[in-house]
This record gives sequence, structure tokens and C-alpha cells, in this order.
Amino acid sequence: MPRNDDIRFISSSIKIPLPSKPKPLNTPFNTAISHFTNATNSFSQFINSFKTHSTELTRTVFQKSHSLCSATLSLTDEKKVQSPLSTAEESQLKTRQSEERVLISEVLVRNKDGEELERKDLEAEAAQALKACRPNSALTVREVQDDVHRIINSGYFCSCVPVAVDTRDGIRLVFQVEPNQEFQGLVCEGANVIPAKFLENSFRDGYGKVINLRRLDEAISSINNWYMERGLFAMVSAVEILSGGILRLQVSEAEVNNISVRFLDRKTGETTVGKTKPETILRQITTKKGQVYSMHQGKRDVETVLTMGIMEDVSIIPQPADTGKVDLVMNVVERPSGGFSAGGGISSGITSGPLKGLIGSFAYTNRNVFGRNQKLNISVERGQVDLIVRANYTDPWIQGDDKRTSRTIMIQNSRTPGTIVHGNSDGNGSLTIGRTTGGIELSRPIRPKWSGTVGLIFQRAGVSDNNGVLIIRDRYNSPLTASGNTHDDTLLAKIETVYTGSGEHGSSMFVLNVEQGLPLLPDWLSFTRMNARARKGVAIGPTRLNLSLSGGHVVGNFSPYEAFAIGGTNSVRGYEEGLTVPGDPAGARNKPGSGYGYGLGIRVDSPLGPLRLEYAFNDKNERRFHFGVGYRN
Repeated sequence: MPRNDDIRFISSSIKIPLPSKPKPLNTPFNTAISHFTNATNSFSQFINSFKTHSTELTRTVFQKSHSLCSATLSLTDEKKVQSPLSTAEESQLKTRQSEERVLISEVLVRNKDGEELERKDLEAEAAQALKACRPNSALTVREVQDDVHRIINSGYFCSCVPVAVDTRDGIRLVFQVEPNQEFQGLVCEGANVIPAKFLENSFRDGYGKVINLRRLDEAISSINNWYMERGLFAMVSAVEILSGGILRLQVSEAEVNNISVRFLDRKTGETTVGKTKPETILRQITTKKGQVYSMHQGKRDVETVLTMGIMEDVSIIPQPADTGKVDLVMNVVERPSGGFSAGGGISSGITSGPLKGLIGSFAYTNRNVFGRNQKLNISVERGQVDLIVRANYTDPWIQGDDKRTSRTIMIQNSRTPGTIVHGNSDGNGSLTIGRTTGGIELSRPIRPKWSGTVGLIFQRAGVSDNNGVLIIRDRYNSPLTASGNTHDDTLLAKIETVYTGSGEHGSSMFVLNVEQGLPLLPDWLSFTRMNARARKGVAIGPTRLNLSLSGGHVVGNFSPYEAFAIGGTNSVRGYEEGLTVPGDPAGARNKPGSGYGYGLGIRVDSPLGPLRLEYAFNDKNERRFHFGVGYRN
């Protein structure tokens, strides 16, 4: 938030002191949601105490005049008489005297010297405030005191003294008042965050007018509310009316003095030594030293740290520091950073290899390598035909980079069936595509909700038959590789941009991906492939309508298994799985070389995950139902 210089807009030097300051907020947040609710409640109480300051300003001025209300209306001898009564009896006597009524013949409002007020409007304000005191009425001391309070409460006067004068016509009651000065300017010190225009507008209507303490109270409340609405630790801490009608405001804004991280044991809650580097946590938050602390910004910081995936609980505790500043202590509870997982079974579909019939998976994951939130994933998956071995290493924020650039290094070896592209109805679907892939990708935020990725990926791929022998043509004599060799080598340069709305499934999303084959060697493939996906979620009553559009194009020298296979629940609806293959393989199998589809569907959330049922038409006017589990790719 931008800072502004001290505001100086060019009343008896009356200084209006404030009550002692409340203790700064010191409420721990034990969870990202409930603890922030507790902290917000405490903060509200903290701010509410600020709001009472402006009322206390007026009350303090009132109290200066209340002491003047003890003047007795009885005309007594000025000589003091020694009272033989006991303390209790004397108190009872004073009570009876305060309840005694005195007949008042005339009620006037005058200045502090007993003369008529120059401004008749102020005289009318004071007279209008009187409720009990009327000519030819019998009054008690308490009733006079109440009317003195009412005159002060009108806000126009800094003092009011009731004076009883004995005349031949009876007792004349004179309220001697001292009006406040006219407001001629504002000096505001310490207001570095609040806009100068807001301060000026808060007092604009009072220029050239007698300072009204009630309106001053409202202006101070509006300033404190401005801070409170933004979750800022700040308040008007002092008000002083200077000679010449200049109003001086002192604003206290609690700047962040220091930010530290404290690790807590997940079982005992006691302080412990953490595995994560404190700087890895602190660089995630937007609150910095020297800023005015904001609860709203602190909440966003807690959510950001939680999204790192390595913390079980995060909370921020503001603590008072020297010279009106605040220290922030971030309490974090780390979750276990890594572990192994495995699953498996027996399948009759695997009849060869050292582990005949075995299917399953094995994975090792570490979410906090070296205490820097770097992630390592190693996994092995074996199915009836599939075999995938992969290793990924991700650094979500490269050290020393101020653009939040992440880096991913990937190595993968896979064997997947070629049925989708090369299979057909006569059972010729026993081809296996083997790929060895390695590469690096760099990603960074471009602007809010937008991110960009660039990468360089090398792939070596080939096709084998059901005996594991590498082949270059299928039984239709269609080529299986683009180079004519048993393997195709490709070096791909990748550029991708992604827009995400709320980040949740069903929210708005757009992805554009471009890959370019770089033929650095004569046999390496050269082709351009583009993919685009867009999705928009629209709420209609209790339901939600998801509109999606996807498409792609590939040109150049590419392998058949790199083509787009149209059809299925995660591709173009209205076609069977893998029905479309461009080029001669498609013609040989009586498959169209291109196509599009359209339709609609419903999705129901279930314990098994989202269930999707869709009905679609393709460009051949063929119709097909599709059923899927999980979100669409």
C-alpha cells in the first residue's frame, strides 16, 4: 500500500488526552480457518477499543465541565459553619439538599464573562439543549447538572458553568458557556498508509465552522474504521486543538518490526527444531518488515504457506515491539515430508519376464528435500502391458530468483500399448510403444492467475511386437516410425501458458501448449504440435454448467504414435476410443483422418470421485454415450 507524507492542511490550546492504550493483539491461530476467526474476533475487540477513543475524547472534554456542576443553587452565607454531624449524617444532609427544589425565575445563556454571546446560533444551540431548566420552575441541583451535561454533549462548547444570581424578581440561572474555536486547518502526523484525500474529505465539511466534538468523534471513527476494514493495526492515538483553530491528529500505525518462524512439535505443541529452512518459509509471505501489519494480508500469507504442502498447521501471532511496532511470530507444524507406498496383485495377462503375472506400483515421495520445499518422486507402475518408471525432481522456487521461477527435472521410461493408434477390429493390436524421456522445465508466474512454462525435452521412442522385437512397419505395411529406423529421436522445445480462475475443478481455465521438434542431427524429427484447452464454469441455481473446448494440430515429420488419437471420454466425444489416426494408417483401417464432436453431459460427485455421463455427436452424425470416472484431462 503506498505511503503518504504527514498531512498538513492549513483551537485556547486544549489538549484532549486519550485513555491508556489497550494491549496489542496477541492471539494465536492454531488452524488456517478457525484460528483466524479467533484472531479476527480479538482484532475486532482491539479495533473496537480504538473506536471508543474518539468517544472518550468527547467524554474527557465533558468531564472537565461536569466538575463545575457542583455549584449549589441555595443562597447561603459564605461563612463556613462547623458541622457537628457524623459523616453518614452529613452525607444524608447533602443528599437531601441536592434534592431540594429552588424556584428559578429566569434562565439565560451567556459567555464565560457573563455577557451576551456574539453568535446567536450558538446561544440557540445551548438553549435548545436545556430540558429541565425553564423560567418559573422549581429545580434541583441534579436537574441543573443534567442540563449542563446536555449543553456539553451538544459538542459546541468546551466549558459550561451554572451561576445562580439573586434578583428582586427571584433567582436567575445563567449558563456561562465557552464555545469551541472555528476549525481553520488540520495537521495529521503518522498517517503513512491512509490516503491524504480521505483525511481531507473527513474534515472538509467543518472548515470555517465552530469545532463540534460530536462531528470530530465521527471523523475520528471514520478514520479508525478505514483501518479496521482493511485489517490494519492502526488508530488515531491523540487529538489536540491548537490555538488558531488548528486540529492536530496523531495516528499510530503499527509497523512490522521483525518476522520469525517457530517450529512446534505436532504431538506436544512444544517448540522444536524444524527441518525446513526458515528463509524458505519467509520468502513465501508478502508481509515485509516496515509495512503496517494487516490481518487480511496475514491470512493470505498463512494460506500461501499451507499450499507449500509441507505444513500441517500455520498461524501468525502479532506481539508488541518497541516504539509502537509489532513483531510477528509464525508458528508452523511440519507434516511428515516423505514416505513409501506400494500396491499390487496378480494378472494372467502377463506371461513373460522375470515377474510373470505381477501387476502393481511402488513409489517414494519426499516433499521437502534439503529443507527447501523441493520435491522428489520416484515411481514404478506395472500393468498387463504398461510399464512406467519415472523420476521427477522439482524446485518450486529457485534460490536467489526474485521471479518465483520453479524448475523440474524429469526422467521417464515407459512401455504403453499401441492399440489406440494401431489397433483394429481384426485383433491386430499387440504393438507396444517404448519411450525413454528426459528433460527440464522452468515455470514462473506471469501475472495474477497466469503462469508460463518453457522446457527442453529429449525423447527416444520405438515400437515392438508382442515378442518384444523392434519393428518399423505394421501388418498393413504402414510405417511405425518417421525416421525409418527402429527408433525415433526427438528434441522438443516447449512453451506453455496457463490461466486458472479459482484453481478449483470446474472454474475457468485456459491452456495453450506449443512444441517444436529441433532437428539438431539429420535423423532427429522436426514437427510442430499445438494444443489448446478452455473451460468455463457457470452456476445456474443449484447446478453448475461447465463449457469446454479443446483442439490441436500437428504438422511436419512426426511418428504415427505422436498423432492425435480422437475419441473416448477424455478426447473428442462421439467417437470410439482411438478411432481416428491421420495419414495412411487411418485410411488402411477405414478410419477418418480428422473429426470433431459436440454434446453435453452431467457430472455427479460421489465417494468414488466425479462420475461423468455424456452424450455426443460426431461430424458423421453418429451418436454415442460416454461414461467416465474422475475429472476430464
